[in-house]
Amino acid sequence: MSRTEVAVAILAAGMGTRLAFDVPKQLTDVGGRPLLTYALDAALGSELRPVVLVLGHRARDVERVVPQGISVVRARAYRRGIAHSLRAALVALEPWAQVGAVAVGLGDQPLVGSGAYGRLAAAYADGASLAVATYAGVRGNPVLLGRDLWPEALALRGDEGARALMRTREVVEVPCDGTGSPADVDTVHDLGAIEQQLGHRRE
Repeated sequence: MSRTEVAVAILAAGMGTRLAFDVPKQLTDVGGRPLLTYALDAALGSELRPVVLVLGHRARDVERVVPQGISVVRARAYRRGIAHSLRAALVALEPWAQVGAVAVGLGDQPLVGSGAYGRLAAAYADGASLAVATYAGVRGNPVLLGRDLWPEALALRGDEGARALMRTREVVEVPCDGTGSPADVDTVHDLGAIEQQLGHRRE
């Protein structure tokens, strides 16, 4: 079977210690919804399949908000850094022979839109093996990894994710202006700013 499909992986295994709430960061209320659900909606809305979600910290609690159509995997070594979450996603996708690339997003970036994943998939169809979404010319997320790069990505350790490959590989920058924003939620200040942006969207 030809490897022509692009999968999506959402990495959401971290502890989110800077928010210091009683609930896991992934379940933090943002605009009346758990933070993680925004990223999952964007992934599903992209119509790329399969969609893999990587959990770690309090995975059993977080898994309760995951909708149907998403494959949940656990990163046992998530405390060691994002590379281990990426590894869990790639290992889960390895048996999918039809998948030629994966677009990797983060669970704490609720404003990344479905369109960004679609544009990365289009870049893959045009021959890109390593691509990154840009916003106003600045690299953000998601990041596309062709299957030929997975062995290199599997060798990463600690807090080095897919971006580590960009130091030595040709990268296709994919403008994603108008699809959303890569703003993330790390602090209470971030949370307020995101909620304000979501409020403007609803108006």
